[in-house]
Amino acid sequence: MLLSGTVIVDADTVLHDGAIVVEDDRIVAVDDRTTCLESYPEHEHHALDLVAPGTVGAHVHSVQSLGRGIADDTALLEWLFEYVLPMEASLSAEEMRAAAELGYLEMIESGTTTCVDHLSVSHAGEAFEAARELGIRGRLGKVMMDKDSPPGLLEETDEALAESERLIRRYHGVEDGRIRYALTPRFAVSCTETCLRETRELADAYDGVTIHTHASENRDEVATVEDETGKRNIHWLDEVGLTGEDVVLAHCVWTDDSEREVLAETGTHVTYCPSSNMKLASGVAPVDDYLERGINVALGNDGPPCNNTLDPFTEMRQASLLQKVDRLEPQALPAKTVFEMATINGAKAAGFERVGALREGWKADIIGLETDVTRGTPIHDVHSHLVFAARGDDVQFTMVDGDVLVRDGDVLVADAESIRERAREFAADLDIDP
Repeated sequence: MLLSGTVIVDADTVLHDGAIVVEDDRIVAVDDRTTCLESYPEHEHHALDLVAPGTVGAHVHSVQSLGRGIADDTALLEWLFEYVLPMEASLSAEEMRAAAELGYLEMIESGTTTCVDHLSVSHAGEAFEAARELGIRGRLGKVMMDKDSPPGLLEETDEALAESERLIRRYHGVEDGRIRYALTPRFAVSCTETCLRETRELADAYDGVTIHTHASENRDEVATVEDETGKRNIHWLDEVGLTGEDVVLAHCVWTDDSEREVLAETGTHVTYCPSSNMKLASGVAPVDDYLERGINVALGNDGPPCNNTLDPFTEMRQASLLQKVDRLEPQALPAKTVFEMATINGAKAAGFERVGALREGWKADIIGLETDVTRGTPIHDVHSHLVFAARGDDVQFTMVDGDVLVRDGDVLVADAESIRERAREFAADLDIDP
């Protein structure tokens, strides 16, 4: 396939009359349109307005999709333990499948081609199957909670680890390698020391398995961990083995200088979730400081109940604006930096190589956006447009691993309306009272 239009190769390179040529799962040419048409005349040609790398949601909760909009205006720990976790605990396997399908549908429709997904304690296999069905690239993991957790989610440590290992063997890197595994203890508050330490041991036992957890999202969380362990959150995670180049920590809003040194020295990835942090009044992550220290910072939407959208373009806009107003510095987190966080930084955090830019030999994870809208008139700078003006609704084309998932705005890999209707039916029956 040959895709032509204004091609955003990465944060530094734009081809204003360019083209991308895809064969199988790879990009085989990136050049001006005329050259590509002449060199590959036999390829199907699809013209788009903007051609860009697919975005990476480096921290999402697809299985919370049925709870979109519940418990608004609620503080994090109350929101989590009184509303969201009980909702998760109540979901049957069929409901979990419907929730995951809805989450992945929203992502591929709005330009997310890769996600790092923190699932739930039970029925995690349903989400893996949904991800394979919808065709998204993903780093997924069953949640582990073996301490201070609501009924229906609290499990024995050995059972949590054994089920995680079963899922690793079943799904990690099989077939085309599009789906990989991340061990996902929910956070230090709900996991014993044994669970955290054995998470590291299990990750080390399987090539390419990573770790994904929440950290230092909220001051109450930080205080709880310090009361229980005598250490600040990042220091505690470092002691039990949950830092390193194979670890993604979501949020990291409340960290001190010594903790940031640990993140930098260990190569631990951080995912910035600005909309969630604003909605739950968690605070503002020190993103500029992280970047200055060389810490890889990716971007995530978090879950539909605390966002309430999985639109990556909304998240890019919020990411930049929040840093600017927090620092009273208009140059804070410029568009190109945010674009990198949402693409190549996210791919690095997710542990996928040759993903996150449109380069020869790289994976064909590509999106196409229309610009023939009032919001797209005029466009002086395409990176500025993507970060500050574009929306997920502008996405008309989504390709993952060379497979076309969305074309001309229509989902090709699933019955989108059927997924939405099933989600409506299940959501109507949810018991969401605390």
